[in-house]
Amino acid sequence: MARARLPAAAEVAAWLEAHERKSLLRFITCGSVDDGKSTLIGRLLYETQMVFDDQLAALGEDSRRFGTRGAELDMALLVDGLQAEREQGITIDVAYRYFATARRKFIVADTPGHEQYTRNMVTGASNADLAVILIDARKGVLTQTRRHSYLVRLLGIRQAVLAVNKMDLVGYARERFESIVADYRAFAGRIGLDAVTPIPLSAALGENVTRAGGAMPWYAGPTLLAHLEAAPGDARLAAAPFRLPVQWVNRPNADFRGFAGQIASGSVRPGERVRILPSGREARVARLVTADGDLTEAAAGRSVTVTLDAEIDVGRGDLIAAADAAPEVADQFEATIVWLHEEPMLQGRAYLMKSGARTVAATVTPLKHRINVDTLEHTAAERLELNDIGVCEVELDQPIAFEPYERNRALGGFILIDRITNATVGAGLIHFALRRSHNIHWQALDVDKQLRARQKGQRACVLWLTGLSGAGKSSIANRIEKQLAAQGRHTYLLDGDNVRHGLNKDLGFAAQDRVENIRRVAEVARLMVDAGLIVLVSFISPFRAERSMARALFAPGEFFEIFVDTPLAVAESRDVKGLYRKARRGELRNFTGIDSPYEAPEHPEMRIDTTRVSADQAADLVVAHLKAAGVTGGA
Repeated sequence: MARARLPAAAEVAAWLEAHERKSLLRFITCGSVDDGKSTLIGRLLYETQMVFDDQLAALGEDSRRFGTRGAELDMALLVDGLQAEREQGITIDVAYRYFATARRKFIVADTPGHEQYTRNMVTGASNADLAVILIDARKGVLTQTRRHSYLVRLLGIRQAVLAVNKMDLVGYARERFESIVADYRAFAGRIGLDAVTPIPLSAALGENVTRAGGAMPWYAGPTLLAHLEAAPGDARLAAAPFRLPVQWVNRPNADFRGFAGQIASGSVRPGERVRILPSGREARVARLVTADGDLTEAAAGRSVTVTLDAEIDVGRGDLIAAADAAPEVADQFEATIVWLHEEPMLQGRAYLMKSGARTVAATVTPLKHRINVDTLEHTAAERLELNDIGVCEVELDQPIAFEPYERNRALGGFILIDRITNATVGAGLIHFALRRSHNIHWQALDVDKQLRARQKGQRACVLWLTGLSGAGKSSIANRIEKQLAAQGRHTYLLDGDNVRHGLNKDLGFAAQDRVENIRRVAEVARLMVDAGLIVLVSFISPFRAERSMARALFAPGEFFEIFVDTPLAVAESRDVKGLYRKARRGELRNFTGIDSPYEAPEHPEMRIDTTRVSADQAADLVVAHLKAAGVTGGA
């Protein structure tokens, strides 16, 4: 290790034991582009003797090739590990670094400053106790400074350091420092970020980083490192009620069943009563099992396997909580969402929501407002674009245990995942459960879907015909229904044009309206399947995400996606309504196939090529398929 000797062999055990007892502080550095975040972390690593000799040699070589400090060492290169980062002199990914002093251990996340990488900053901030917000003394408070500060407060970080960097480039002027601090405090006060400690420094030269800066005798406060060593940790989790999200059911043999996870808050002892959520069943803790043996107590941050004194069905994603202080369970929330993807968030679109180890289907609707991070103004919006922040209502397909994010990050935070690509598209923070979610329950009925279908001599299902306008969906669906009616089957046909005369007459053809159009139709189709009917749905339904959402509403074997596959040129040649001609002239906006995409099914139950078969032949094929699938064959 550069400029330091390792402890002698006889002292290693004692040194490790003392090191283990040190408290840990997680913090992030954030701010606008080129404010010196990586340089600051590199300086901290160097000054705390966490750079090995081979790393120091490599740093010297990299500084000559990529550095911006001439013959001097460029500390930013200790952190910026990506080739693109070194070539551009910016941070792109989140870089985590570990260092320690005689008093404390630290994990620091260097987060990118560019707006397009805001998602990476959110990732780094989600587990931090403190934020170091850097400002270039030459530039002052910028839009990205405000954005990151707002996110810091939003993500539950309650203490911040305002590091006014590059003071050497403004002649160490006290007036410039105080002007920036006053400007920043005015904004921080508006967002509720009150615990801010301002420090003037030069990361490149090491002024006020780990040693007092002789060039700024007017500053009498602590150095950055001294402040980090003294900053209080977040004691909220230790004092909060016991919460253990179950990540794994530990079942090595027939004689042992335990529930493993990391304690999110509070502490627990054997014999204490706990409640399993969302089921609500209760039991007592029998053992706290670890690889090093059983514990008499386990607290927040500890990974442990819990065994219970009763046989209760507990699975991955469930929550084990203190029985006398259990959290709420709900399926509808108000939440703040930070949108992290190039494709916008659309109201009514279904996503996957991952909260802890639990994954459920989620629909974001309505979007109440979008937040302007510069003015903090709430503006009306129908979608969220990349890096937008908005307040929404979120509806789930099943209840989850939760706590408001302000109280418990682990139980109040979630991510949204695209159902088709599995990409993480958003990060959310739960505010509270919507009151109606506590009051609305499924009413138990004695006559169910199976009985209704048996009365009709068929198996209830939905036939979802999708394809371009002019593909022949309605013609084929009409012929299918005629054949089924002739067999005495009970059916109903939901046609795109017909539905827009009533149920969906308030919707247009923008992307968010198309999403809502399909959501409503899918819910109606589900009710009709519950009535025991064979439901035919004839809709363009251009987006895979919405067709996937529709499929998820039905039981296995109830949903048949039928792709009416017709080339655009052929569909356009059948333009009976003249819609394609209007779209080509620009008179119709958002027309599928012209200026709005059609996403063809990847794995439909049936594909009908209308260039090879007629509408009557297509209907014959579908009816035969239903018989083979047992929808009509058993009656």
